[in-house]
Amino acid sequence: MLTTVNVVEVGPRDGLQNEAASISTGDKIAFVDRLSEAGHKVIEVSAFVSPTWVPRMADAAQVFAGITRRRGTRYTALVPNLAGLARAIDAQADEVAIFAAASESFSRKNINQTIAESLEVNRRREYLPRLPCRRAPARRTPR
Repeated sequence: MLTTVNVVEVGPRDGLQNEAASISTGDKIAFVDRLSEAGHKVIEVSAFVSPTWVPRMADAAQVFAGITRRRGTRYTALVPNLAGLARAIDAQADEVAIFAAASESFSRKNINQTIAESLEVNRRREYLPRLPCRRAPARRTPR
């Protein structure tokens, strides 16, 4: 029987990365701060992806640096690869979400890997030794 539900607010990342209009870093920071003030316990702030492939997330480090962190709230980041993980750790993300795509075109476009390559990285758990011990564990996100 299900006893716990963890809600992860992904609006600052998933909701903004495909917007046609450019959204300023300051507006992204304000959005995350308002979600924190509203009591969200887990907020996916941004994604540490290649700005070539996802230009809306190019300011991920600046957004993390600008948010006001509230006690009891975890600020997470989506990371597609080890380079993204390193950037998320540098930005002091509390948790990372690791993903693999379901289609080859999505996988190539978003993480520049085949599905098989990305699953192999996940299978070998290459991310885990790089996570600082004080951080929350990585969560795997289906795409």
